[in-house]
Amino acid sequence: MVPVIALVGRPNVGKSTLFNRLTRTRDAIVGDLSGLTRDRQYGEAKWQGRSYIIVDTGGISGDEHGMDEKMAEQSLLAIEEADVVLFLVDARAGYTAADQMIGEHLRKRNKRSYVVANKIDNIDPELARAEFSPMGLGDAIPIAGAHGRGITQMLEIALSSFPKDDVEEEEGEEEVVAEGEEAKRIPGPSEKDGIKIAIIGRPNVGKSTLVNRMLGEDRVIVYDQPGTTRDSIYIPFERNDEKYTLIDTAGVRKRGKIHEEVEKFSVVKTLQAIKDANVVIFVMDAREGVVDHDLNLLGFALEAGRALVIAINKWDGMTPSERDFVKIELQRRLFFVEFADIHFISALHGTGVGNLYASVQNSFKSAVTRWPTNRLTQILEDAVGEHAPPMVNNRRIKLRYAHLGGANPPIIVIHGNQIEKVPKSYVRYLENTYRRVLKLVGTPIRIEFKGGDNPYEGNKNTLTDRQVNKKRRLMTHHKKADKKRRDKR
Repeated sequence: MVPVIALVGRPNVGKSTLFNRLTRTRDAIVGDLSGLTRDRQYGEAKWQGRSYIIVDTGGISGDEHGMDEKMAEQSLLAIEEADVVLFLVDARAGYTAADQMIGEHLRKRNKRSYVVANKIDNIDPELARAEFSPMGLGDAIPIAGAHGRGITQMLEIALSSFPKDDVEEEEGEEEVVAEGEEAKRIPGPSEKDGIKIAIIGRPNVGKSTLVNRMLGEDRVIVYDQPGTTRDSIYIPFERNDEKYTLIDTAGVRKRGKIHEEVEKFSVVKTLQAIKDANVVIFVMDAREGVVDHDLNLLGFALEAGRALVIAINKWDGMTPSERDFVKIELQRRLFFVEFADIHFISALHGTGVGNLYASVQNSFKSAVTRWPTNRLTQILEDAVGEHAPPMVNNRRIKLRYAHLGGANPPIIVIHGNQIEKVPKSYVRYLENTYRRVLKLVGTPIRIEFKGGDNPYEGNKNTLTDRQVNKKRRLMTHHKKADKKRRDKR
């Protein structure tokens, strides 16, 4: 089994900075404010042939209430499931009452724990060890997480008793980002984790509640306050022998209402999660209906080419007349995503949530299926035969053949002449034709045109269409004049 290491401690002691250092990512939001991390954040890492899972947690202060209390509960759950606990303390701030409280909890749980004195820059490591020795958890391990100092020693102590992986890592592979190196941006879980599903929407529409309902556990914090989720949390799981990765994202508000720097980072994380995902479940509040910002978010998901499923949440408790009004508004304002399945659910009570999986599977299958060139070309020929492209300058637009140019979303490349003059209405006709014939559901489709190479392109002597027509008119005029002269003779 891969060992699990939990990072715990007071707020703002550098847990997220160390998490990013070990996983070689920027998945955890880092800032000078305390309490940025709220949910458990998991990451994969490796050291000297030993793979391990690292868990970033929210800070524990001992006097939590409201949302902070739920954050502390998440941190305590991480301690319970961990094989090793790295208890981070701030060497600059010294030994505090909150540190004492956390240390006592770790001793009672009889967990394999190590005190890690972070931020030892310009501080004597021996003084840091002496400062935290009253905890009774052994000598503190001095590190500087922001610069990578002491990381190797810390991992050696924490992981040396665990066996190495069966497959040795390649020689020369870098395992820990050393001091002075820049962290690399690595997306969330790989394709081996199955379908990646991003849950997106405006703040307080029930995204985290839906994530917990789909997982069957209180995995992420749910609180009656907009902006509870700040980070994009990747959660792999299995259902009916199918692998999924749920991505809980922060709610996105209008740009003019975003003032805090942290919220700007959260929005960036959400937009990155959309691009990382295979399928997007867009959550809307049935009681608020369709607002303009919903359309903006849907537009971004479409631009990213993600397969789409729409979930209308908080459907329970609405009167029949209110439900009818919502359905009419959906038909009127969401006509541009009519290919997406719409589900009316209650994430709080679980009504309709199980039906989302079938739509996710169908959307994903439509987005990644590949078709041979002859099949796509035959559909193109049938479409042109039923409704030919319009004439341009008395010349017919010719579309010769089609092939697949990419997947998720499906990209169909069509070759022909005068392709730059194909009207948008005809492009929509082709999109609808391919969608209908190939039975695509829940995914956008893109049509790209490619013209044939013109051997005379770039030749100064090549005549334009206007010059050719003028020359034809002159030739016709000369022929008529010659005919008149012959008739007079």
